[in-house]
Amino acid sequence: MRNTAAKLVAAVAVTAAAVALAAVPAQAADPVAPNAVDIVGTGSDTTAPFIAQISADYNASIVGAPASTPRLYSWEPLGSANITPKAGAATIARPNGSSAGITALNNNTVTTVDFARSSRGPQTGDTADDLFVAFAKDAVTWSAKNAGHAPANLTTAQLKGIYECTITNWSTVGGTAGTIKPFLPQNGSGTRSFFLKAIGGATPVTPGACVTSGPQENTGTTAVLDDVDSIFPYSVAAYISQVWGGHSTPTDNPGNLTLRNVNSVAPVNASHTINAPFAASAYGRVVYNVVRTSAWNTAGTYSTNLKAVFGPSGWICTHPTTITNYGFLALPGAACGTTTTI
Repeated sequence: MRNTAAKLVAAVAVTAAAVALAAVPAQAADPVAPNAVDIVGTGSDTTAPFIAQISADYNASIVGAPASTPRLYSWEPLGSANITPKAGAATIARPNGSSAGITALNNNTVTTVDFARSSRGPQTGDTADDLFVAFAKDAVTWSAKNAGHAPANLTTAQLKGIYECTITNWSTVGGTAGTIKPFLPQNGSGTRSFFLKAIGGATPVTPGACVTSGPQENTGTTAVLDDVDSIFPYSVAAYISQVWGGHSTPTDNPGNLTLRNVNSVAPVNASHTINAPFAASAYGRVVYNVVRTSAWNTAGTYSTNLKAVFGPSGWICTHPTTITNYGFLALPGAACGTTTTI
């Protein structure tokens, strides 16, 4: 077993640098009829806008290449119920979230899907053929409505109590009196599973009966979140990208939600990048693209094509400005493109 995720979490804290954010995102949309040879993925909401931009840039770099040259495509987490990822593929339920994307990778072959976007690392239930290829650093904090009843800061113990429903009123944790309404993203979300593990001290919290699941992650436009008593986990990179990076859309933006501190550490610094101490905490996470271990390690054209996109010398790792333009932190040194399995 190779598990480099913990090392990446610790190492990236010393590399947080202020980088100007771009304001011209790729159009977030499903691909149109990818060819059978193309490299196609599904999965995480958190990394979907970034991978859409990477796909557009990568494909633009090979304009005029023969049709036999693989292009890169990424399906959005939301849209029609079913998708046919590429020519000759099986029609599958659209994966919405990291775990859903990994399940699609495991349940199908290269004729249908080639990779999964993932905002979480390996966890119980994954297989040894799920190879997590690191590309950036993110963090997850909690959010609440601006000028609502929630305080500016919560401790890990308080977050745990809120999501286990043993803490039920904002007045008991430094806020204004009001019944706390905890929400979680949809099942299959990597942000959901990561957040529950972070507030549980590495043992995932089992949500109590007061918790409502379902709002799409990394957006505050769902009506139930526009409530003075709501609380909802949020990707710090996604928030930065939406608010200061120019990458929001009418349906993909924080709405009235604002990010809050954990253990008195702010998630965002004055330069509008992920705060290094927060990234180094239990709330910092590495984000990945997941491919099949067997495909990656078997010498040949397909492995070469995967590594040309996801590997240490691939397109993603050699374009760190795009990574930071979408709110993420670039991984330090040679960490981008490193792999880990369950």
